Amino acid sequence: MSKNDQILIDQIIKQEHKNYADYKTEDSFFEFYSSSQLLRNYDLSYDEIEDGICGTSLDGGADSIYLFVNGDLINEDSEIEDNYKRNAVIELIITQSKNEKSFREDVILKLVKLSKNLLDLEFKAERFKGRYNDVVLSKFQTFKETYLQLITKKPKLKVKYFYASKGVDVHPNVQAQIDELKSDVSEILTESEVTFQTVGATELLEIYRKKENEVFSLKLAETPLSSQGKVFISLVRLSDFNRFITDDDGNIIRNIFEANVRDYQGKSNVNLDIKSTLETKDSKEDFWWLNNGVTILADDVSAPGGKELIIHNPEIVNGLQTSTELYRFFASEKSHDDDRSLLVRVIVPENEESRDKIIRATNSQTPIPKASLRATDAIHRDIEDYFKPRGLFYDRRKNFYKNDGKKPADIVSLPFLAQCVMAITMQKPDFARARPSTLLEDNSSYEKLYNKTNDVKAYYIAALLGKKIESFIRSKDDLTTSDKNNIKFYIAYAVATKLTDNKYPGFRALSNIEPKDITQESIQDSFEKVLDLYNTMGGGDKLAKGQEMIAQLKALFPEKTTG
Repeated sequence: MSKNDQILIDQIIKQEHKNYADYKTEDSFFEFYSSSQLLRNYDLSYDEIEDGICGTSLDGGADSIYLFVNGDLINEDSEIEDNYKRNAVIELIITQSKNEKSFREDVILKLVKLSKNLLDLEFKAERFKGRYNDVVLSKFQTFKETYLQLITKKPKLKVKYFYASKGVDVHPNVQAQIDELKSDVSEILTESEVTFQTVGATELLEIYRKKENEVFSLKLAETPLSSQGKVFISLVRLSDFNRFITDDDGNIIRNIFEANVRDYQGKSNVNLDIKSTLETKDSKEDFWWLNNGVTILADDVSAPGGKELIIHNPEIVNGLQTSTELYRFFASEKSHDDDRSLLVRVIVPENEESRDKIIRATNSQTPIPKASLRATDAIHRDIEDYFKPRGLFYDRRKNFYKNDGKKPADIVSLPFLAQCVMAITMQKPDFARARPSTLLEDNSSYEKLYNKTNDVKAYYIAALLGKKIESFIRSKDDLTTSDKNNIKFYIAYAVATKLTDNKYPGFRALSNIEPKDITQESIQDSFEKVLDLYNTMGGGDKLAKGQEMIAQLKALFPEKTTG
């Protein structure tokens, strides 16, 4: 049967590749595909998956690298110290993908060398320039800084390796190299948990066949109360709610937590109180007496059997802290039965505006990061509505359109649109490159970027331009992944400046551009201009994130009044 598995996964890869035209070869697509499959439980967007891919040269045997703290993806500009408290879980994930029907020793040997060189906490990136590319060095630098920032808070460190291919059997010599790698890393990072998983044709096929469960059953402790519309309120036994939020392997299902309000607050006073209440089983007070409960939004809900709810596409929009502490409590307990109850509200909103009001209202008393609730602002609904009939899908609800089967080339994430608009209308491609995770945090910048007086067409033009540039530079095989990331927002600024005949293109000028104006020729011309300047000035991340390059680029364009 294993040979059949190889035939089937081979056909799946070929068919999936047809939907991703930006990947010229099946080998390059396999890197993206395998990473997206291996990290399904982390609920990453297409952009986040792509950002972890290391490039085709000088990768040291690592095709992609991802860093998580408590399940949150960490980028080079992520705030660490203040966001995570004691006992945080740090996961460094390194993948290698080979579009071939075997597992090879030389792949493991490269990972051994890479790990010995870059997991050493004394490693300095400049020592390995020219040996490893900038993406690899940046990923390991971010890991080092994150681990050191949290070290006094006693984090739990996990280093996970995945080797994906269409192979079936792992030769004993390959397994011996894997065992040596795990041993070596355990000696370098003495308190780490090191795992290595080979993922072959059979495993890839199993992952592919495992469809997301869109319809959930929630067992109730009592017959639910129901008001007008589809609204149910009921008590749920703690152990039953834990089953609702975990998969068959006992892992928390991250994609049922509303993407924009799921920031776990760590060891806050509130969470310590929840933890204490859970651990005090002999209390006379039931858990729900001392806890505000959980709010779930859904596309549909029914109670066919009385003490059960059938919930379509549930999103937990309030109660993340409670849910996470419950999950941790049951994960550490041998018994998974608990007769105490939790108050649960399940609501089917009448429309998107109602949904957003519920999210804001139910989170008003919880300290949520500024950027987390931005997507509920009316302007983001307007942008989404404007994009859709024009073939772009604004993913203000993270992974909504990914789960709906839309192609990556047609999905525009919140951070990506913010980067494009920042680069063009505020003439700050440097800031867009340097601070991708935090653009929505600053109130002053946010009010300029998303003022209600801005023409919604300008956002569409900025996104369309950004997407066309991404597709264009992906085909440039002579450029490294790092260089592509460094120049793309400068190209967006340059194209907008060229098309508006204005070196300070604002929202009004941007809205005057028609989609047909964004041609391959206009992008090619700006690409050449930006790349020449980038190379002349020495290139690299530091240049792209600094202010010198944009100043020089502006000087290449004639003066004109702001538009």
